[in-house]
Amino acid sequence: MNGAESLLRSLIASGVDVCFGNPGTSEMHFVAALDSVEGMRPILCLFEGVVTGAADGYGRMAGKPACTLLHLGPGLANGLANLHNARRASSPVVNIVGDHASSHARYEAPLTSDIKGFARPVSDWIHSSGSALTVGADAARAVQASREGAGQIATLILPADTAWSQADGVASPLPVPRPALVGADTIERVAALAQSGVRTAFLLRGKALQGRGLAAAGKIAAKTGARLLSDTFAPRIERGAGRVTIERLPYFAEQAADFLAGIELLVLVGAQAPVSFFAYPDKPSWLTPEGCRIAILSHPHEDGTAALEALVDMLGAQRAVARTNALTAADFSPGSTLDAASIMRTVAKHLPEGAIITEEASMAMAYSGLTETAAPHDLLALTGGAIGCMMPVSIGAGIACPDRKIVNLQGDGSAMYTLQSLWTQARENIDVVTVIYANRGYRILANELARVGARTDGAQAASMFDLDNPSLDWVALAKGMGVEAVRAESAPDFDAAFAHAMKRRGPMLIEAVI
Repeated sequence: MNGAESLLRSLIASGVDVCFGNPGTSEMHFVAALDSVEGMRPILCLFEGVVTGAADGYGRMAGKPACTLLHLGPGLANGLANLHNARRASSPVVNIVGDHASSHARYEAPLTSDIKGFARPVSDWIHSSGSALTVGADAARAVQASREGAGQIATLILPADTAWSQADGVASPLPVPRPALVGADTIERVAALAQSGVRTAFLLRGKALQGRGLAAAGKIAAKTGARLLSDTFAPRIERGAGRVTIERLPYFAEQAADFLAGIELLVLVGAQAPVSFFAYPDKPSWLTPEGCRIAILSHPHEDGTAALEALVDMLGAQRAVARTNALTAADFSPGSTLDAASIMRTVAKHLPEGAIITEEASMAMAYSGLTETAAPHDLLALTGGAIGCMMPVSIGAGIACPDRKIVNLQGDGSAMYTLQSLWTQARENIDVVTVIYANRGYRILANELARVGARTDGAQAASMFDLDNPSLDWVALAKGMGVEAVRAESAPDFDAAFAHAMKRRGPMLIEAVI
C-alpha cells in the first residue's frame, strides 16, 4: 500500500470513520484511497470553515474525533476561525493537511506557506510526517492526542510524497487517554466548603453538564442549597423537561455581575472563573463578586463527573432529590407578532424529544430560557465567539446523531459566513431545520457600538451593521443549494412552518422576518 492508504487504514483502526474535506492536488492520493479502503465516510464541504465547524459539531456529539482534509496552508487558514471555536469547545478533531512534496518545498511554489505557523494557535498537537513508513503511526498518535483531556485539536501535515510512496502497513490504535482523577483531599476540601453555610454556586462545563455529571450536580444542589450554573457558551448542555435545572450565565458583563451577586463560594467543575466577553469602559472584566472564594473541584483535563459523584458520597446526598424542569412549553401561545420571543415559544412548543439545538443568534440567546421547559434536548453554543460556526456544527451533529432532529437558530449576518453549509446539508440529507432570524442587520454590533462608548449617530457607522441594501433572500439562497425553504412574516405563519418542519425529515430553512 502507499502512504495515503496506510494513513486512512490507521485512522479507521483508531476509530475515526468520518472525514469532512475540501481537498486539492496535494491530497489526491488520500482521495483516491477512499475507493480502495472501506470504512471511511467522506463528506464534501464547499468551504474549509464548514469543514472545521462540522468536525467540531461531530466531536461534541459523537465524543470522538472526525478528521478534516484540508489543502495546504491557505486551506487550513480558511478553517482557522472554526478550529478556534472547536478548541474552545474542547472538541476532539484530527486535521489532515496536505503539503508539497518534500523535494518540491525548496522551489517556493505559489502555495508554499508556513503550515505549522498557521496551525499553532489552534492546535494542541502538530506533526509533519517525514516518511510514508511512519504516516500510519503518526495518524494513531494524532488520534490519541485529540482525545487527551477534555478533547484537543491535533494537526497532522502530510507531504505529498509521503502519501504516494510505498508504506509498510497499518498502525495499531493507541490507548484512549482517560481523564485524570481528582484527589480525595480535593473532594474533602470542597465538601467542607459546600457545607459551611455560605452562599454557594457550582459553575459546570464539559461532561458535568451531561448525564451522570448533571444528575450528581443536582443531588449536590438539593443537599447544600447551592446554585448550578453554566457558561454562556458551554459546548453542550443536556436540558429541557425532566433534566436538572441549570442557570445560564448572561452574556453582558453587568447582567452577569448582577446574576452572580451575593455568591460567597464559587466551585469550578471543568470551568474557568467567569469573565466578560469583551472589555468595556466602566464595566467589569472579572465577574466573580468581590470577596467570593473560588474553589476548583476539577480542572478541564480531570474527570469532573467522577469528582461530582465522589462529592455526592462525601456529602451523603445519594437520596437527595434534584430540582428538574417541568414540561410546560407545549402550552405556549406564540401570539400574532413575529419577534424573537414568539419564535422561541414556537421552537419550545414543537421541539421533539431528543432534538439538538445549535444556537448562533443573539436574539435566540436572549430567550433561550424558554426552551428549558421544552422536551429534553441538547443545546450547543458558540464557544469561541467566531461567528459562522453553528451552521457547520449542525452538519457534524447531524452526522453524529442521524436519528435526532437538529434545529439551528441562526442570525442572518452570521449565516452568510458559512452559507455553503446548506449545500452539504442537502447533499447528505441531514435532518436539520435552519431558522434564520432575518432582522436585516448585525444587531448585536449596533448594541456593542453604544456599549463601548463610541459615537452611535453616524450614518457611515450605521451602514456597517445594515444588511438591508440589498436585502438577503434566504428562500432563494436555500433553494439554490437544494434546501426546501419558506418565509414567515407573522407568528402564526412561523408556528405552522416550524410545526411542519418538525414532522418531516431532511434539511429545511425557515426565514423568519422580524
